[in-house]
Amino acid sequence: MTEHGDPIRGRGPHGWWGMVLDAPDPRSLARFYSRILGWQVRTDREDWATIHPGHGTSYLAFHVNPDYTPPTWPPAAGHQQMMAHLDLGTADLDGAVADAIAAGASLAAVQPQDDVRVMLDPIGHPFCLFHDPDSAPDAAPASGAG
Repeated sequence: MTEHGDPIRGRGPHGWWGMVLDAPDPRSLARFYSRILGWQVRTDREDWATIHPGHGTSYLAFHVNPDYTPPTWPPAAGHQQMMAHLDLGTADLDGAVADAIAAGASLAAVQPQDDVRVMLDPIGHPFCLFHDPDSAPDAAPASGAG
C-alpha cells in the first residue's frame, strides 16, 4: 500500500476522471463551459455532452435532467442546495468576469471574498473565478490545487 493508499482496483494514475453537471440542455451548457474554459466539445448528444482540455485525463460532462432546479446562492434552508461548484483560477479576475458575462454567466448578488467572484452559469450553477497569478497563459504548470 502506498503512503496515500492504493486506488480502487483497476484504476491507475492515468485513468479518466471528471465532474458531471445536470442540465435541461446538456449541449448548450457544454458550449458555455467550452467557451469560458477554452476546452473542446468531445461528446455532443441530446442527453450527454462532454468537454476536454485536449490533454490530460480530466473532463467536464453534462447530463440531461429535465427536472433540474438551480441551487440557491447563497444557501438558504429549505431551498435547493449546491452539491458542488467549480473553482477557476485566473490571472485577470476583472477580465475573466467580463468574459464569463459575455458568454452568458451572471455575477451573483452575494460576493463573500475580495479575490473571488461567485458567478452563475446560464442555468444557475454557481462557479467561482478566483485571482491566481499562476493561471496566466504564459505561467509554468501549477504543482497542485491549493
